[in-house]
Amino acid sequence: MKIFIDADGCPVVDITVKAAVKYGLGCTIISDTSHSIQRDGAQTITVGKGADSADLRLVNLIGEGDVAVTQDYGLAAMCLGKRAIVLDQNGRRYTEDNIQGLLEFRAFSAKLRRSGGRTKGHAKRTARQDKDFEAALLAIIGENI
Repeated sequence: MKIFIDADGCPVVDITVKAAVKYGLGCTIISDTSHSIQRDGAQTITVGKGADSADLRLVNLIGEGDVAVTQDYGLAAMCLGKRAIVLDQNGRRYTEDNIQGLLEFRAFSAKLRRSGGRTKGHAKRTARQDKDFEAALLAIIGENI
C-alpha cells in the first residue's frame, strides 16, 4: 500500500505524511509548479500547470489497494476505477456508491456558476475535521497492512 496526495490546496499533507512514516508506507505528494510542497518522509512530484496535470500523474501512478487523498471528485472517480481507496480531506471515503452523485452535484454547480449563479464556498477548516481525517486514514491503514 502506498499513499498518494493530490496536494494542490490539500490541508492534510502533514497528517498524511506523518501516518505514512509511522507505518512505513510509501508516500508521494503530487502538485503543480505553483505550489512547492516538500516533506521529509515523502517523495515529491511537481508537474506543469496544465489542466489536470497533477491529477493525471497521480492516476497513472496509483494502483489497486493504494490510497489517494483528494478533494477532486473527478480524480476520485478515476482512482476508484483503478481499485484504489480514496479519501477526502475531511475523512469521507469516496466509493462506487457515492461518487456518481458527487460528480452530478459538481456538474450542476459548474452549470450554475457558468450561468452567473453563485455557490457557497467552504467554511473555515476546523481541528475536528483534521481529527476526523486522521482517524479515517488510520482506520484504512489498519485494515490494509
